[in-house]
Amino acid sequence: MTINRYIKKILDARVYDVAIESPLTHAPFLSKRLGNQIYLKREDLQPVFSFKLRGAYNRARLLSDDEKSAGIIAASAGNHAQGLALAAQKLGIKATIVMPKTTPEIKVNSVKSKGARVVLHGDAFDEAAAYAHEQVKEKGLIYIPPYDDEDVIAGQGTVAMEMLMQHTAPIHAVFVPVGGGGLIAGMAAYIKYVRPETKIIGVEPEDAACLKAALASGRREILDEVGIFAEGVAVKQIGELPFEIAQQCVDEVITVSTDEICAGIKDIFDDTRAIAEPAGAVGLAGLKKYVEREKVENANLLTVVSGANVNFDRLRYISERTEIGEKREAILAVTLSEEPGSYKKFIQALHKRSVTEFNYRYAEGCDAQIFVGVQISAGGEGRAQILSELRDQGYAVHDLTDNEIAKNHIRHMVGGRSAGVGDEQVYRFEFPERPGALMKFLNSLGTKWNISMFHYRNHGSAYSRVLMGIQAGREETDTFKAMLDKVGFRYWDETDNEAYRLFLRET
Repeated sequence: MTINRYIKKILDARVYDVAIESPLTHAPFLSKRLGNQIYLKREDLQPVFSFKLRGAYNRARLLSDDEKSAGIIAASAGNHAQGLALAAQKLGIKATIVMPKTTPEIKVNSVKSKGARVVLHGDAFDEAAAYAHEQVKEKGLIYIPPYDDEDVIAGQGTVAMEMLMQHTAPIHAVFVPVGGGGLIAGMAAYIKYVRPETKIIGVEPEDAACLKAALASGRREILDEVGIFAEGVAVKQIGELPFEIAQQCVDEVITVSTDEICAGIKDIFDDTRAIAEPAGAVGLAGLKKYVEREKVENANLLTVVSGANVNFDRLRYISERTEIGEKREAILAVTLSEEPGSYKKFIQALHKRSVTEFNYRYAEGCDAQIFVGVQISAGGEGRAQILSELRDQGYAVHDLTDNEIAKNHIRHMVGGRSAGVGDEQVYRFEFPERPGALMKFLNSLGTKWNISMFHYRNHGSAYSRVLMGIQAGREETDTFKAMLDKVGFRYWDETDNEAYRLFLRET
């Protein structure tokens, strides 16, 4: 009966006052490469470059006159905010949007341009939502949820209604990005009602897999923390109503890495010349992973490009990680003899494979340690072969392709080893990026320990990344970590990381 109720609401949803019927685009390059027919539901082409305006408008239009005059409020990392701001503008309602301080500027400006009042609060969605609920109590505003609401879910379900009208042939599976669950709930309810044979597969980032955790345990789990590279789906707990529907209608959930998401962004660009935001490419990343796992051939596979609100400067990072995500690049550490001709001999050993990166610095009295990127065939084929060939020729080789500090830091740090740095411990940090964030981070560490190495990166991501060395004996480790726990930044002890050992630790 629950599903029947949603079907009626989806059929009654009136979203086209603000939304368009987005096209279902065939992806020829992807289809040929994957051996299946791949179709992209282009919600990135909506007026706010995301599907979110469907649910936001459908909910707002149903408010009573008294509720409309009271004004509305919502918490959002960006896309629901833009959708609701446009809905409020269309309906003549005053809107307040609470957004995390880490929200990309492009989304903040878009909300403001539609006449809504923006309040920046907290570092993640949950903190923004808590503040919005406080404002509801204090000012009597009407809260419009981003996903945990029947009418919001029904509005998102119109994506599936269009999809099935646009594609009348059999569909093997539909891959849907999952944050709080509004989109997959609406789509799954409709598709399973109309075409129960079609698989509904949710896709989440590995570091924000709240639906996968909930389905595994049978209850709505709260994740301790979530990664926010794909901030549009960075939610700690699946919505209550979406979880109800998911338990009945979702066949499985696939998780994908940041690198795989970046590769999905490039795939979408190659076929459409459009740039999806990270959350917008999550579904395609899961589709590709499913094809590789199941060896599916000649099937119709559909996914939703859910948004295109990405800061331009984040593209540097996306481009950097794409080749690894597509498994087209191997990152290696190779030891060479420090003598004339070593480089030439090594390049010959690669048998005309393209070198994507080559970093080296002379260190007196040591063999040469090089950081090298090598192009390989898509899917990672050839990575093991390169390692085997080089080792057979006597080279000491370490595969760093999956090493986070190698990809984020070491490849940019060509200064080499530093003599005289004793008792060095190395930590990797992430903290929210905003004006003054780096100074706040440094101030919070105090002055007890000497900083022996520091590499900071901010490339348009909502979070900055730091690799830092401090001079502290092993007996001081517990004291130092206790200080870090008190400060509250996310950190990882990388003192024994092989990339650090190979390129930066004093011999």
